Amino acid sequence: MKSASVLDQSSSLPRPHAVATVFVVDDDISVRESLESLIRTAGWYPEVFASAEEFLSHPRVLAPSCLVLDFSLPDLNGLELQRRIAAERIDMPIIFITSYGDVPLAVAAMKAGAVEFLTKPFCDHLLLSAIAYAIECSHTALGREAQMRPFRDCYESLSPREREVMALVVSGWLNKEIGAQLGISEITVKAHRGNVMRKMRVDSLAELVTMATRLHLPGR
Repeated sequence: MKSASVLDQSSSLPRPHAVATVFVVDDDISVRESLESLIRTAGWYPEVFASAEEFLSHPRVLAPSCLVLDFSLPDLNGLELQRRIAAERIDMPIIFITSYGDVPLAVAAMKAGAVEFLTKPFCDHLLLSAIAYAIECSHTALGREAQMRPFRDCYESLSPREREVMALVVSGWLNKEIGAQLGISEITVKAHRGNVMRKMRVDSLAELVTMATRLHLPGR
């Protein structure tokens, strides 16, 4: 059996290029060792942690990944950790594992976005199938993020006032109406609108509305 120090060292090794990472958070060392071996044998790169806080302190991996998460942890429980990371790590699907069957917990986890909920003991092939599906979801999410990043960068370049103007423009407001709403002149609105079109790299209102929709911004 590996010692805890060996586990800590193995989890800090460089991740091989283009190999998906499978994070495991479980306070049972025997489970961590077993899953680490299974995941590595299946061709993925395992990163194992004994607690939620230990996992949260680990730098984010901008590569295909998923999280195999025990529900019962010594600090945050699985659902609490899921809530902590759901918004900022949508490219890392979660697979819950637990020592007891609890339908309400499973429903809550799945509603919050988990891709699977397995009860210990479970068959290896069930977990491996769930991991394979989660990694594919991660690939898709990362691809979508890569496509949207240039649009987000454009939007981030806007000043607060330009964002206000953009929101009203894509909602169908006229320059005169925008000026009255924001307490600025129509000429100033036109200047802000021109800056928005230039910074967002669009040539028409239709393109601006489409971009706002893709970015889930206020407006149409």
